[in-house]
Amino acid sequence: MKVTAIAPSNIAFIKYWGKKDESLRLPENASISMNLSNLYTTTTVEFDDKYDSDMVEIDGESKKGEGDRVIRHLDKVRNLSGLKFKAKVISKNNFTKGTGSSSSASGFAALSLAASRAAGLTLTEKELSILARQGSGSACRSIPDGFVEWLDGDTSETSYAVSLFPHNYWNILDVVVVVGDEKKDISSTFGQVIAATSPFFPVRLRNINDKIMLIKQLMQKKYFNKFGELLENEALELHAIMLTSSPSLIYWLPGTITIMKYVKKIRNEGLPVYFTVNTGQDIHLIIEEKNRDVLLNKLKRLDVVQKTIVNKPAGGANLIQKHLF
Repeated sequence: MKVTAIAPSNIAFIKYWGKKDESLRLPENASISMNLSNLYTTTTVEFDDKYDSDMVEIDGESKKGEGDRVIRHLDKVRNLSGLKFKAKVISKNNFTKGTGSSSSASGFAALSLAASRAAGLTLTEKELSILARQGSGSACRSIPDGFVEWLDGDTSETSYAVSLFPHNYWNILDVVVVVGDEKKDISSTFGQVIAATSPFFPVRLRNINDKIMLIKQLMQKKYFNKFGELLENEALELHAIMLTSSPSLIYWLPGTITIMKYVKKIRNEGLPVYFTVNTGQDIHLIIEEKNRDVLLNKLKRLDVVQKTIVNKPAGGANLIQKHLF
């Protein structure tokens, strides 16, 4: 059977960094995120006895490293379903991979839904989130709707994502500011492995649960400024861990820092906007929807801005009828 799924990327307000279990991708801490409406992956999967081997194409290319990772995930689906057939997988992102916009999150969320259905499985949201997590940790957050918490479980069955609030709960936006198209030279997967080499990592873990509790309270009450302050400090803390890991991880470009400084400047001038950054150079600006046009007009004046992508909170992974092959 041929099935196509679409899944959003997500931006973590409270990040996860470091893993308790590498093979199961169990995180060292819980995380809070928002699904993004205009960063997504579409994936078509077909299991059929006409295929002699698995075929994987991502954004028009067949790359061995990425393809092998997809095939290992297909093997998990085959083990769950008892299916023996090989598969054809075509996947397309509507954004550049490897720049800090979490293409693996949307990619493995879409793959998990499409492949499981194509194999004849009808998984619950929890089961689907657990499956997606095993492909890419943050992919589990792209399964549920809207604003999401990835629970800090110690076993595979207790580490999955749940929706805290639906996508239409809060009129905030994530404006991705693209400052370069270079792919990062060190993967976030490797960065997760060396997280504990930072001397600041134990301090982060001691405080993370209080931070999780606080941000959920701020989101529930929609206290935007306090929420923004917390997520911006969280992003800087995360990169402090990366900078002090061994080897150090420096994902920013000069344009990244320019935008950070500019955000602080225009915030001091009265525009409530805050930044967060994933493991890449592109920067995410969080703003209330009513201030969208003001921010975009300001960003047009900056030479370092290659383009902007405006995201509303989005629903989770879902099936569509239009196949890619």
